[in-house]
Amino acid sequence: IACHSPLAITANSGMTEVEALEYFFSTSSGLFSSSTQSLNNADWPHVACETCHNVPADHPTTLPTLALYNSSNAEYTEFGNSSELCGQCHGSLRFPDTDHLRFDAWKMSLHGRRGQADVAGELGEAWSGSTPEQVAAEENCIACHAPTAVLANGGMTETEALNTFFTTEGGVFSEATTPSDTTQWPNVSCTACHNPMHPDSLMYFNSTSKVYESMDNAQELCGQCHGNLRFPNTDHLSYNIAEGTGGVGIPDTLTMPGIQCVDCHMHSSDVDGSKSSMLAGHSWSISTEEEDGSIIASCTSCHSTFNAEVSENIIKLWQSDFAELDSIAHLKIAEADSFMIGRIDSLSAAYLEEAKQNLAFAESDESGGVHNHLYSMALLNDAVSKSNSVLTGIREIPSGVAGHFSLSQNYPNPFNSETTILFHIAQTGHYVLKLYNVAGQNVMTLLSKDLTPKNYRIQLNANSISSGVYYYELLGKNQKEIKKLVLIK
Repeated sequence: IACHSPLAITANSGMTEVEALEYFFSTSSGLFSSSTQSLNNADWPHVACETCHNVPADHPTTLPTLALYNSSNAEYTEFGNSSELCGQCHGSLRFPDTDHLRFDAWKMSLHGRRGQADVAGELGEAWSGSTPEQVAAEENCIACHAPTAVLANGGMTETEALNTFFTTEGGVFSEATTPSDTTQWPNVSCTACHNPMHPDSLMYFNSTSKVYESMDNAQELCGQCHGNLRFPNTDHLSYNIAEGTGGVGIPDTLTMPGIQCVDCHMHSSDVDGSKSSMLAGHSWSISTEEEDGSIIASCTSCHSTFNAEVSENIIKLWQSDFAELDSIAHLKIAEADSFMIGRIDSLSAAYLEEAKQNLAFAESDESGGVHNHLYSMALLNDAVSKSNSVLTGIREIPSGVAGHFSLSQNYPNPFNSETTILFHIAQTGHYVLKLYNVAGQNVMTLLSKDLTPKNYRIQLNANSISSGVYYYELLGKNQKEIKKLVLIK
């Protein structure tokens, strides 16, 4: 009764929670059973408006307040923000032993913690000397970091919210800017993505218009703030990286068609009573540690040959590879920047600008290269390649035209059973492509034949070899290249 219909105790001239259960549900010899049915349906109030709103007698002159009707004592309990109110029943705030832990999961996530301090730090560093009006017009931190903040104090604008929740000096933000009014700060609250009047619909709360906007799918909802769907100039572009579009001179690459952000970040186990099931994906973590210490990872729902440990290792490997290549890209761009000082070369300048754009795009994902790994690595490789073009004067050659000898990184990498290797031959001759283990032993000869200048693709089937790190080498015409690949079964 307390969560599914607290106002039920007001029916039938008023009653206790026990009496409400007896009034609304049938029993057999005083006990609930498999034959229990609902009674007095017309009086059942569901979770009504007054469940979460204490409506004053002079409403609408005086607005309702956020409050939960307590069916134990027939009194309202006031709350500072909507998430704390939601957490009474959708979390353990009122009933510690509940298995509905969405609020608890939310508190674990960046959506539910550290938001106000993060924004204060950003305002003090990037917006020092700017007024709240300027920030609201250009960056609009409130819109994504706490959109429902505009509903506090009876309602206000985004500029007023910045003034309310962060300190200023002389009307501008400074290094001394700190959070203010932490009690009412909602973070990315439950009601940022859920219209309480239509909780099962995908909706985004627009802090500018104070109106909920319907979304076609979860990807579109996430992309409002984790992509450029609402703010075209944002540098938070996880959505765009996942979609595999937007790179300069890079082919669009959608690695996992049909997979949305929530499939990985809001996975919930179908095992009743598991921690993953109780959190219902609202920690946005791809893995959940169960009470027995075991790990449930969202990756395994699609990759049945993986377990949580393998998934974690792959993610770490991808992040390590990304970090290494990211460092190289930064160094190469810095070299190209220095090389261009005092030079007038519009083509090289354009190459360098494209390299910087692709580097910035790859880093704007903020996952360390996990979201759409192939595309992220392609962006970084392009940044390195174009920087090298500036330094050497060698330009990229269009597809189909003889170019330089090159061996590309296999994809996917790591892989489970099959992977693809691409290479380009610039001169006619005999070429050999071999696979070696870490001890330098030849494991497999993938190719040994005469080739003419063009692009080639080799499919490696690894069913006959064990998991591990391997190297593949392309040799011919006094040239060779070696790359590393990782097989995980």
